[in-house]
Amino acid sequence: MRRILILSLSALCAAACSLDRAPLDRESMDTFYKDENQLQAATSYFYSALLPSGDDIYKFEYADLYFSCSSLSDLQLGGKNRKTPTSDKLWEWNTLRYINETLENMGHCSDEVVRNKYTGITYFFRAYFYYLKLRRYGEVPWYDHSLLTDDPDLYRPRDSRDFIVGKIFEDLDNAIRMLPDNKEKYKITKWDAMLIKSRVALFEGTWHKYHTESQYEKDANYYLKIAAEVSKEFIESSPYHIYNTGNPNTDYQHLFSTGETEDEEVVLGKNFAVDLFVSHFAARSTFGDRTTAINKKFVDMFLKADGTRFTDDSGWDKKEFYDQMTGRDPRLAQIVRSPGYHLIDSDQIMPPSFSNSLTGYNCCKYAVSATKVGPGEAWSGEDGDLPVWRAAEVYLNYAEAQAERTDYVITQDDIDLSIKPLRDRAGMPNLNLAYANANPDNAYLGSAKYGYTNVTGDNKGVILEIRRERAVELAQELDFRWWDLMRWKAGNCMLQDLSGIYFPGYGEYDLDHDGTLDLCIYNGTEPTTTATSLLKVGSGQAVEFSEGTSGNIVPYPSRVKRRSFDEERDYLFPLPLGDLEVNHGLTQNPGWDIPK
Repeated sequence: MRRILILSLSALCAAACSLDRAPLDRESMDTFYKDENQLQAATSYFYSALLPSGDDIYKFEYADLYFSCSSLSDLQLGGKNRKTPTSDKLWEWNTLRYINETLENMGHCSDEVVRNKYTGITYFFRAYFYYLKLRRYGEVPWYDHSLLTDDPDLYRPRDSRDFIVGKIFEDLDNAIRMLPDNKEKYKITKWDAMLIKSRVALFEGTWHKYHTESQYEKDANYYLKIAAEVSKEFIESSPYHIYNTGNPNTDYQHLFSTGETEDEEVVLGKNFAVDLFVSHFAARSTFGDRTTAINKKFVDMFLKADGTRFTDDSGWDKKEFYDQMTGRDPRLAQIVRSPGYHLIDSDQIMPPSFSNSLTGYNCCKYAVSATKVGPGEAWSGEDGDLPVWRAAEVYLNYAEAQAERTDYVITQDDIDLSIKPLRDRAGMPNLNLAYANANPDNAYLGSAKYGYTNVTGDNKGVILEIRRERAVELAQELDFRWWDLMRWKAGNCMLQDLSGIYFPGYGEYDLDHDGTLDLCIYNGTEPTTTATSLLKVGSGQAVEFSEGTSGNIVPYPSRVKRRSFDEERDYLFPLPLGDLEVNHGLTQNPGWDIPK
């Protein structure tokens, strides 16, 4: 019987006579996969199918810290805005079919070195394919071979989380063993496989720890130990480390805004070329028509420059913009436009803009050099490199895994190995383990209003501080934040305040304290003012004051109040109805009703 392309499980079952092939113009099975050129062509599809595109690298899934200036997403609104779909492009199995088919035909290549390299790449992508499925849908069926149209496995039920993760680890271990250990800017190597194993193990360990409503074969410590071990091996033996030239006010942003991959830290980068019609729009997310607003909660997370907590200061929640943004962790000014901000290679000061952000907090992490953003070209497609995965993530994974374990006592040496290099780059004091645990941030990061309510135990203080570090260091990269909240079972964060800059009332403001009026806030008739921009605040407008005639800017006031998060339902996505109708071995995730 002819093999067919699986567009989804339902597509396979419903279209057994399809003649479509995998997206590769190739010879017959017996004549392909024989040399490096053919294997490279075969595996190149996996990069485009599974790795993030240009927009996905910086257009993270909006959660509680950032949101689109055009609207709140369905994930942020929750409730009836999240529906069970008939089909879902992310419930896609064509790529897995192609992966398994490639593995089955690797024997056609007689060159063992070449064969091992591309077999390792293919194992890596099968593991990554299943990780993406697991974190989104939970348990899914495991397929390790290509299927014929009459194969009974087409209708198999889900496999357990522990079984799937065990298979992911098997594939990643094969990839680690087979892949080259040199640096490759744009290709998968042993180090990518170790990074993803660290990520998967931490995800599953913390999922097991906080999602106690389910029964598991393995306990949380089993996975957290694996996460710690592979992370430590990566830190101590890989050719990657934390990029640091001793310039704490610029080193962090340099990784994201120069268009050149710093392979001291960037484990995998993605290259773009405008002349080949392959571009990204990272600067547009900062200054153009694809802008992202930042929540005040995120800004307040940053420590002060001396390492103390900003939210311990008296009146911290009512500090005006200049006082809020100065004297803080230098990474804040490299992520959020702060007083005195200007584009690289430019002296033109750019105060906060409410036309680019409904909260007044503007992204600047991906802002490119002024020489690359000229008049009339500022928001066109950009080229150069963007980092996909960084070594910094592995450092954070190690610290979190050790802190979350209950079969191990985290030490200051663990912190020095992981958190200290990140703080050193930023010119920040190191995290003190004993102090953090003796003085947990209960008032902010441990509170229901701003943080996480289910962190307990002797390591509560250091876990909260590691989460702070993770939010800061990985800000606006990929989609870390949403999935962090899901694995921590911290859906309550999705209902916390969305707010912007604090203002004591209507009037004119010199936000940068440079002697120039930057903003005039008014209600009613537009005033005469020398301020460079105007903002109308009040009932019926896009923004309101939180306290009526003063307070924090509140974006989307009516929609913000309607948000909801279902603790019984929303940690997993629903399986599409079309597949449930075809494969009766599948069951729907809890809370996602199937229409009668």
